[in-house]
Amino acid sequence: MTTIPTIVVTPSTAAEAYSRTARGGVTGNAEGEAGTDFGTAISQALGEAVQTGHTADDQAMKALNGGGNLTEVVTALSHAEMTLQTATAIRDRVVQAYQDIMKMPI
Repeated sequence: MTTIPTIVVTPSTAAEAYSRTARGGVTGNAEGEAGTDFGTAISQALGEAVQTGHTADDQAMKALNGGGNLTEVVTALSHAEMTLQTATAIRDRVVQAYQDIMKMPI
């Protein structure tokens, strides 16, 4: 059994990646070009994560019904697992940042 590699995602790189995705793959932000706000980027990321889970469920149901390709099922499930791990890592970072801010003296 192989292990899935661990990916370290920082909040800034995640926000940059999702904003690039929202702009259609543009890698830089030219002056005057409107960027995506953080809330929109998070909403899109969560929507894509949910869609990944639904895709994995659909592939698993096809396999259970006797159709579908086993390779596609395993790939979809692995992708859904990695998406869940990424979302959990980001959530943990956000909670830790919140706790650090709450510990700061006023």
